[in-house]
Amino acid sequence: MHSLPGIVALGYINEAIDEGNPLKTLNTLLLPTAKIKDVDPARAQHYQDVLHHAKSQKLTDAECVSKVLWLDEIQQAINKANLDEDRAKQWTTLVTDVNRCLEEQKSDDILPVLKSSVSNAQDVIAECADRYYEALVKAKESKSSRESTEGSWLKLNLEEKYDYYYNIDSKESSWVTPESWAPKESWLMGKEIEAFWKGYKQQKEYLQRRQTFAGNVDSIVKIQSWFRMATARKNYLSRLQYFKDHKNEIVKIQSLLRASKARDDYRTLVSSENPPLTVIRKFVYLLDQSDLDFQEDLEVARLREEVVTKIRANQHLEKDLNLMDIKIGLLVKNRITLEDVISHRKKLNKKKGGEMEILNNIDNQGIKSLSKERRKTLETYQQLFYLLQTNPLYLAKLIFQMPQNKSTKFMDTVIFTLYNYASNQREEYLLLKLFKTALEEEIKSKVDQVQDIATGNPTVIKMVVSFNRGARGQNTLRQLLAAVVKGIIDDESLVINTSPVEVYKAWVNQLETQTGEASKLPYDVTTEQALTYPEVRNKLEASTENLRRVTDKVLNSIISSLDLLPYGLRYIAKVLKNSIHEKFPDATEDELLKIVGNLLYYRYMNPAIVAPDGFDIIDMTAGGQINPDQRRNLGSVAKVLQHAASNKLFEGENEHLSSMNNYLSETYQEFRKYFKEACNVPEPEEKFNMDKYTDLVTVSKPVIYISIEEIINTHSLLLEHQDAIAPEKSDSLNELLQLLGPAPTVESFLGEGAVDPNDPNKENTLNQLSKTEISLYLTSKYDIEDGDAIDGRSLMIKTKKLIIDVIRNQPGTTLTEILETPATEQQEQDHAKDMVNRAAMDSRTPEDGKQSQAMMEDAQLPLEQKKRKIQRNLRTLEQSGHVSSKNKYQDILNEIAKDIRNQRIHRKLRKAELAKLQQTLNALNEKAAFYEEQINYYDTYIKTCVDNLKRKNTRRSIKLDGKGEPKGMKRAKPVRYTAAKLHEKGVLLGIDDLQTNQFKNVTFDIIATEDVGIFDVRSKFLGVEMETVQLNIQDLLQMQYEGVAVMKMFDKVKVNVNLLIYLLNKKFYGK
Repeated sequence: MHSLPGIVALGYINEAIDEGNPLKTLNTLLLPTAKIKDVDPARAQHYQDVLHHAKSQKLTDAECVSKVLWLDEIQQAINKANLDEDRAKQWTTLVTDVNRCLEEQKSDDILPVLKSSVSNAQDVIAECADRYYEALVKAKESKSSRESTEGSWLKLNLEEKYDYYYNIDSKESSWVTPESWAPKESWLMGKEIEAFWKGYKQQKEYLQRRQTFAGNVDSIVKIQSWFRMATARKNYLSRLQYFKDHKNEIVKIQSLLRASKARDDYRTLVSSENPPLTVIRKFVYLLDQSDLDFQEDLEVARLREEVVTKIRANQHLEKDLNLMDIKIGLLVKNRITLEDVISHRKKLNKKKGGEMEILNNIDNQGIKSLSKERRKTLETYQQLFYLLQTNPLYLAKLIFQMPQNKSTKFMDTVIFTLYNYASNQREEYLLLKLFKTALEEEIKSKVDQVQDIATGNPTVIKMVVSFNRGARGQNTLRQLLAAVVKGIIDDESLVINTSPVEVYKAWVNQLETQTGEASKLPYDVTTEQALTYPEVRNKLEASTENLRRVTDKVLNSIISSLDLLPYGLRYIAKVLKNSIHEKFPDATEDELLKIVGNLLYYRYMNPAIVAPDGFDIIDMTAGGQINPDQRRNLGSVAKVLQHAASNKLFEGENEHLSSMNNYLSETYQEFRKYFKEACNVPEPEEKFNMDKYTDLVTVSKPVIYISIEEIINTHSLLLEHQDAIAPEKSDSLNELLQLLGPAPTVESFLGEGAVDPNDPNKENTLNQLSKTEISLYLTSKYDIEDGDAIDGRSLMIKTKKLIIDVIRNQPGTTLTEILETPATEQQEQDHAKDMVNRAAMDSRTPEDGKQSQAMMEDAQLPLEQKKRKIQRNLRTLEQSGHVSSKNKYQDILNEIAKDIRNQRIHRKLRKAELAKLQQTLNALNEKAAFYEEQINYYDTYIKTCVDNLKRKNTRRSIKLDGKGEPKGMKRAKPVRYTAAKLHEKGVLLGIDDLQTNQFKNVTFDIIATEDVGIFDVRSKFLGVEMETVQLNIQDLLQMQYEGVAVMKMFDKVKVNVNLLIYLLNKKFYGK
């Protein structure tokens, strides 16, 4: 380590070097604190040059952290400069002595002079002294005759950087060009002198060696031959042994090289604009359909059918369970009879037992189970639904032609069924195209102001949210919200109530319940009055603090999980933003992002936060429910986030929450970034790698699972609104509808014999059969055909398949070369063998997934016939502008390369789809199990109701856990109070039309009934029994929770609810 004075000196030296002043540099080097040795003031300039060069080198070194010269580096530079001076003096001595010997003609002195001045005296050969002298004399004479001017200075350049000057007369030396500098031109310089004696040495050695070789030519040739042979043999054996010792490594290297070559070829296939035929041939095997491909396709089809069927079954169960909830609620309120509930229970048990599955499997064999006429009709329906699926404009127009209630049902059933609930990439892509088209149409025709999207209930937005919250989107909502929502629900200490009036009433209820005395505080107050109480303000402040803390957790969960949002929802948000901006170009970015927030947060996430049990965000047991306090906590969080997402502050009736306005503004900025980034998604074509021609290159046909009733309803709707959705007579939709004719009935759709005409339950049977689901393998009516009707795209596909068959078996660098070169017999045999293998593979393919008959016939042609057909097709394609012979038909080769790339992507997506379908099916099975558990719970409830009904027909309230007392069990004794006593306790507040001094004449008997929590209250006036009412402790507790402080009995007696509960607990439950 350097001492502090040394560091100071170091700084001075570096500063002087940077200034370029040799004298100042010298002065700093001579500082005692620097401790630099061997500094000669006469060499100041050379010190400056060497130090400056050393520092420059250090500055250009990127790996060097320090940019200053340290003391040890400075000392090294000084030592080097001193060494340069010694070398320069040695050089001047050699030049001076040699030239003076030559001028004074002292030939005997030349050898000692050379030996004393050169670094290695042994290099100077004594025998060559005369020759040295003669050559140097001639060189000097030649040089002297050319020079006209003569000075006394010698100049030496060291390392091509530094110049050293020496005056032969004055013996003066300098590292700076002298003012009187004139070179001694007639003298030989150091390099010239060295060249002479070194050249003579080498020449002598060379001549001696040549003489030796010339006398031993034969021996030398033999020696060389033996040496080369021995060396080659040794190298070969050594390399062979090396290979044996590293066999495993060599195999790995070879495989890596092959893999590298394959990667390069595939990179060429993927990235090259015009991949060569030689590369395409290497990867054409990827287009083959293997057994694994067929198995995975069949598995995808099976899982897709299961998922769609399970979704529909769960939807039916959910609707029936919701209806059961309502019926049980009405039963409790005595609005319907128990028989109605039991009837609905039987229906649920049938569905649970599998009746729905049986119904869906009746004749569930699709087209194959029907007659030839029915099959032709269904084939037309397949073409119709393919047209509707792939051309979103028809359905988009149809949606807006129907009334709101009809369109909602149509969307929930037919549309989502038509797209298989987006169970694979293709259907999700097409469904998004429908959403996009319909949304743009709705904004264009029905939105007059930017805020209409937020304040209204747009059909398409509702459809998008419904789809993304369905079976495909529930998992996303669970991942987004389950953890934080469950945390809120499980936190028993969490109390969030931001309503001053409710907080006030809860506080009064608490006081009265704890003391058993009537509070002197008023029961009905306004918000402003409630806020005047410190206790209320303190509770509100605590609630607000809890609300901020919990809301932050939910917000962070949402913001940090942007990637979990469904792509489809984000894409529709992008379409919504762009469409609104296109129609209202003056709308600000904030206005547009608020609309996006209305979709992403308010419509998609907010309901799931408020009612997580209703959207499967959390797991609920049968009969379990979220209590009112938990529901209020969730609602408060959702309210804050809703205000923040729309940048709406707390004002007006929420003025008491204005302290949170800064928090709302900060949260809005977070949401704003989130909404903006959410819209940053690619187009579906890029995301799913699909276009309008994708179906043409896919082996398996798209399939949907749809009920007969939905087919007939869709047909009817299309006919009803045909003029609006397809006004042109030549429209493809009109042609298909004309082929189908009028919409059939269920019976005519199934054909004669499907239902016995004498069956008394014919209508019920037909109704059940209408729910039968059939599988439709969708095809385009305008797909590949034979004859003159083949369009360019279809012909391109057929030609590509033929080219693939040809280039497999016949080599060549270009397609033209292959087509023009005759195939050999061996190539024909190889081709025939390939076609046999393909036919065997095709035989295992399901009928609906097989290729057209025309393509199968083309595949069986010999190689030469295929080549001739390819040439004919290429000429036709060239005339239509699809390919060109000028580039040797590279366009069609590019199409084949694209098919190879897409096939790889298709396989990758199929594996992902299999995993997603299995995950979805597992979730649906769990949901179905929950519904079955719910059915069992309802079943137990209703059985209990029936048992209670048998035991006591006159009871007003039936409870699951309210069992009668066993015989002989003693009930609590009745309690009797006068009205005056109850008034004194604060329980009774007043009796209509009766003065306070008359209360002593009124008595009340409170009697516990056989049912737990049920009390009969009998009133008497002057000993005469007047009326009897029944009290339910559960009803009283509900009133207390809702903040009802005063209730009426007998339609005239006002009582304090809190103190009445206190009295009942004290007298009958010992609390």
